[in-house]
Amino acid sequence: MKLFTYWRSQAAFRVRIALRVKGIAMEKVSLDLLKGDQFAASYQALNPEGVVPTLVDGEGPPLTQSLAILEYLDEKYPDPPLLPAELRARAHARALAQMVAMDAHPFIVPRVRKYLEDELHVDDAARAKWVRHWLDAGSHAIEAVLARDPRTGKFCVGDQVTVADICLAAHLTSAKLFGGRDPANYPAAGRIYANCMAIDAFAAEHPLRQPDAPKS
Repeated sequence: MKLFTYWRSQAAFRVRIALRVKGIAMEKVSLDLLKGDQFAASYQALNPEGVVPTLVDGEGPPLTQSLAILEYLDEKYPDPPLLPAELRARAHARALAQMVAMDAHPFIVPRVRKYLEDELHVDDAARAKWVRHWLDAGSHAIEAVLARDPRTGKFCVGDQVTVADICLAAHLTSAKLFGGRDPANYPAAGRIYANCMAIDAFAAEHPLRQPDAPKS
């Protein structure tokens, strides 16, 4: 499979983890979103939205949107599963994933930050405050749910890695790298994050271990 990715993208991180968990080989094509690689005509032909990730699997149309890609991978390669077997637990795992992937992450992506800078003339300090606010909002929300839900175990839903853990790990990694937030500040979420990052599929795809990550 060919994955179009960017080292600091939460969404691409999610898909990289899932491919590793499933044991699927990937060819990475790195785009620099800050330089505008996503607007090249060749990439726009694959993903008109101009975002990452995009997954090319064989001769079929490209796959976009990280959560949709995770479910595609889980349906095509069901072992190991990324969703629990029980119906309500599956919905719970999806809900946890969406809390950070859909309710927090969209506010901090490069195109939003660029709009704040170019159109609204928001300065660096204010943009950084904006990013921390949405990262913190997502962290507080998922911590509150994990801390009180009896289904929380070694991972977000019991003792098996699910889409919820993949999204949590990507979110808290961004909060640590780009928001200066320590995952340990969130007892339940931080504990699960540590469990995730002890797994090679997570650790090997950390943003700073990507070939396009800054060397310093």
